[in-house]
Amino acid sequence: MNHDVNQPPKVLIVDDNTANVELLKVQLKPYNYQLETAYDGDEALEKTRAWHPDLILLDLMMPKKSGYEVCQILKNDKSYCLIPIIIITALRELQDKIKAIEAGADDFLIKPFNKIELVTRVSSLLRLKALYDDLDSSENILYSMVHMLEERDVYTRGHSERVAHFSLKVAEKIGLSEKEIDYIRRGSLLHDIGKIGIREHILTKPGPLTPEEMEHINTHPLRGYEICKHLKSLIPTLPIIRHHHERYDGGGYPDGIKGEDIHLFARIVALTDTYDAITSNRPYRRGLSAMEALKIIDKERLSGQWDPRLITPFLEVMKEIKKV
Repeated sequence: MNHDVNQPPKVLIVDDNTANVELLKVQLKPYNYQLETAYDGDEALEKTRAWHPDLILLDLMMPKKSGYEVCQILKNDKSYCLIPIIIITALRELQDKIKAIEAGADDFLIKPFNKIELVTRVSSLLRLKALYDDLDSSENILYSMVHMLEERDVYTRGHSERVAHFSLKVAEKIGLSEKEIDYIRRGSLLHDIGKIGIREHILTKPGPLTPEEMEHINTHPLRGYEICKHLKSLIPTLPIIRHHHERYDGGGYPDGIKGEDIHLFARIVALTDTYDAITSNRPYRRGLSAMEALKIIDKERLSGQWDPRLITPFLEVMKEIKKV
C-alpha cells in the first residue's frame, strides 16, 4: 500500500524489551513519524498487515517468531516486500548479519547504536520507500489508462484482463516462477498501452482498416515501449509490450524478430492476445467460437507462426477454461 504523502511516515518498532522500545520512540519522536509498537513476532506480522508501516525496526531474538522469520515472511509477500526493514540487535557475529541479509533485511544496526546513525538510516530508507511508492503509483496510472481506453469501445472492453488471465494460466502450466508469472500479468495488462497514441477514429472505426490505417495502428507496440521504458518497475514487462505482435517465423512487427529472439513472455502473450482477438466481436464481424479459434491457432502452428513448445500447453489451458 502506498504511503499518503499528506501524512507523516509510519514506523513500526518491534522488540520484546520494553526499555528498548521506549528508547527508540524517544529518539524518533522529534522527527514527527507516526510510531507503532509490537513486542513479539506474531504481533509484528499482525500490526504490519493492519497498519501498513512505511518502515520496520526489527529485533532478532523475540518470542513466538524471531526477527529472521518475520523478515522472511514479509519479504516473501508481494504486498509487503517493499517495506524497508532495519534489523536492530545486540548480536555481533558476522554470521548473524549474513543470516539477516539472507532473510531480506535492508539494513543492520548493532546495539548500542548512535542516535544520528539510526535517524540517518531511517530517513534514507524512507526516502527510498517513497520513491518505490511513486513508481508504483505511476504504474497504476498506466493500468487505469488502459482500462479507460478499452471502456470507450464495447468491442475491446475487458481485453487486457482476459489476455492477462489466459497468459497466467499458460505460464503456470509450463512451470514459470511466481515472479515471472507476475511480470507476465503486468505486461499483459499493459500490452496495448501504446494505443493511447493511436487516433481514436481508427481505433473505433466500424469496418476494416485501410493499409495506411493499419500501418498507423501497428505503431502501438513501439509507442507503448516508449511510454513504459522509463519506469524501472516495468523493465521486465517491456518485451511483452514491444513484441506481443512478433511471430515465431519472423512475420510479425515491429522488429520482425523470430524464434528464440522473441522473449518467452512475449511469445505467450502473442498467443493469448491472438486468441482473444479471434473470439471477440468486431463491428464488421462476429467473433469465432472457442473451438473454432483453437483450431485456427493449431493449424497456424504448421506454418511456423507460433512457438511449437507453447501450443500444447496453450491448447490444454484454453480447453480447461472454455470447457471445449
